[in-house]
Amino acid sequence: MATDRGRPREQPRDDNVVPLRRDRSSISDARRYTPRGRTLKETGDAENAERPRLRVVADGDTDASAAPRPRRRAEAGREADEATDARRNSGARRRAEDENRSAEPVAHTRDRAAGPRRAADRAADRAARPGTPADRGTGADRSGTGDALRARGTRKAVEPRRDPRPRTPAPPRRLGKLVAFFTTDSTRPSRRKRTADPRRRLRFSVAFLLLLFTVLGGRLIQLQITEAAAFAAQGLSDRLTQLPIPAPRGAILDRDGNVLAHSVEARFVYADPTLITDPSAVADKLYPLLGVSRKDLWTKLQPTKHEDGTTNQYVILQRGIDVPTAERIMGLNLKGIVVPRDTRRELPGSDLAANMVGFTGQDGRGQFGLELAYDKVLYGQDGRREFETSRSGQVIPSGFSRTTPARPGADVRLTLDQDLQFQAQHLLTQGAAKVGAAFACAVVIDVKTGEVLAMASTPTYNAANPQGVPPPDSCTQQVVDPGSVHKAITIGAALQEGVVKPTDTIGVTPSIHKGTLEVKDTHTYTGQLTIPGILAWSSNVGSIHIAEKLGPQKLYEYQKKFGLGAPTGVGLPNEAPGIVADPADWTSESEGSIPIGMGVSTTPLQMAGAYATIANDGLYVQPHLLKATVGPDGKVKQAPKPAQHRVMDANHAQELRTALEAVTTVDSGTGRSAAISGFRVAGKTGTGAFNGNYRQYEVQSFIGMAPAENPRFVAAVFTYTPGKEGSSICGSVFKDVMSFTLRKYGVPPSGVNPPEFVLHG
Repeated sequence: MATDRGRPREQPRDDNVVPLRRDRSSISDARRYTPRGRTLKETGDAENAERPRLRVVADGDTDASAAPRPRRRAEAGREADEATDARRNSGARRRAEDENRSAEPVAHTRDRAAGPRRAADRAADRAARPGTPADRGTGADRSGTGDALRARGTRKAVEPRRDPRPRTPAPPRRLGKLVAFFTTDSTRPSRRKRTADPRRRLRFSVAFLLLLFTVLGGRLIQLQITEAAAFAAQGLSDRLTQLPIPAPRGAILDRDGNVLAHSVEARFVYADPTLITDPSAVADKLYPLLGVSRKDLWTKLQPTKHEDGTTNQYVILQRGIDVPTAERIMGLNLKGIVVPRDTRRELPGSDLAANMVGFTGQDGRGQFGLELAYDKVLYGQDGRREFETSRSGQVIPSGFSRTTPARPGADVRLTLDQDLQFQAQHLLTQGAAKVGAAFACAVVIDVKTGEVLAMASTPTYNAANPQGVPPPDSCTQQVVDPGSVHKAITIGAALQEGVVKPTDTIGVTPSIHKGTLEVKDTHTYTGQLTIPGILAWSSNVGSIHIAEKLGPQKLYEYQKKFGLGAPTGVGLPNEAPGIVADPADWTSESEGSIPIGMGVSTTPLQMAGAYATIANDGLYVQPHLLKATVGPDGKVKQAPKPAQHRVMDANHAQELRTALEAVTTVDSGTGRSAAISGFRVAGKTGTGAFNGNYRQYEVQSFIGMAPAENPRFVAAVFTYTPGKEGSSICGSVFKDVMSFTLRKYGVPPSGVNPPEFVLHG
């Protein structure tokens, strides 16, 4: 069955055939009527109008199946005439079809393209194609028609080739134009082989350009809107140069506001290695002015990178240089060398209180002493200057610029008295030099407040220009066996616990054995000694007998209460805690050594605090150096109150103070050199050891209070004199320091003479 482009062709009905009239055999009749006797327009056969046109081919091209059947002569003649007309119009029809195919896709417009013109064309094709099912009549008609065609030499009509490619269903009407634009001609049947269609390439090019522009537009939106801030910040950071503005460091003041250490105007030198072309030449010119080695300076001038990979453009060469030196460096006009404003730490007293004040490093941070302990308070907060620079290092005038001002540090006001500190340091240095002391210290404490008024140490150093590691502070970092000054703690604990009374006497002998240890007295006396006698003659045997009555546990507890075995918290870094043995660790020898201050490790400041407790009616007040801080706005913030606790009641403390007066009062007392004219003085001498190795006369000490009837101050003096006598030096230094203190603070002389003491029974 013949088909129209893949669809079955409907068979015409026989009742549509109209017999030809014999009397009409002209050419006009052949053109007017179809082989069935009617025109397509007259019959209105819409279905037949959809049939494909026939293609006229030569006789040699037709096959056996397409051979026409014989028909009557008249019908053959009319069919030949109509075939002739069809051939005449075939060229026009083909051109029209090509135009229609280029105008819109066949798959989309096929149904809508059927109209009167195409119906007529298909009718003409059917007329020119004999032998089709619609033209088949009787055998005679078919054979006649075939004879007529062969007689006239006409071409035979054959069915056109069908398009084997599947048809694409028509898209929705609304999308028709868009789909039609991008649909290629590959789905439309072609009559001849064509070269590549330029319209197809154009469509693909347009689609590719649209996709490309979409991607580029999206990326531009991303860069300009979503990530613009991040890229702008990154670009700014690459051009940004940051310079710190050092904060003026706070001053260290004494109790009256006198300057112990402060910052003065100076300059500092830094380099940008990226701008230095010849580091060797720059180092040659700078190292004599900066006072550093040429090798170290050359190393700093080499380009380096930060951890994040960026080039380091800020290398500090020297800080705190004076203004004249800075002007000379600026006069060299060295590219990459900058000399901005800075501050320099200055100590007017040089070595005055250097053991406490300490010093700062080149970065302006505390390195030692109070400068280190209160660095966060003194340092403040640095400012920062940020500005844009070009690749050559030049400042961009219209670029980003921001300055964060520096916030100065707060001032630290101490409890120290500058005049008293100077006097104590001067007197101690002189006395230590006389006996060749390896180290010595002197401490003065206000017994009511716990304020440290002076704390001198020797050897000292120049804190304004420290060289190497400074010597340790003898008052807080040197640990010694206190020796006989510890006996006041043993007797005070016994009085407080009631195991002895001020009027009791203790039987003594020249020596006593405790385990393998033999303890001797310097006064070879056998008999009864009173409490003042034991203290005045510094009897070891009498003190050990009192400790036996008290017991090791109670003695240990009072040692802790008096502040031994733990840092005082005075405010200096690296303060030594000392060592106090627990009774569980005592041996038989410990019962003979610990009561007299051997086998106990303390600092001189701890012992001064213990005597200040006795002077303060048995109330321990923590020794401290910080009095207040003064902010940049001038607001004063008082230091926290020092810790305090009760050790003895006032009566027993008074009894102990009275007994201690015998040391400086009686003719045979060990502390006669510490007596002050017009003032009652209570105190105790001591002979101890250094680093646990006891040797006679190595560590000498005297701790006393005045006026004894109502003490205001406690002073302690310690000297370490290997192999030499130093006790007399300690007493004399105490006398001079305490006398100056009493005069400075206007303490009136004692109105009552000390009591008469009985030393033995």
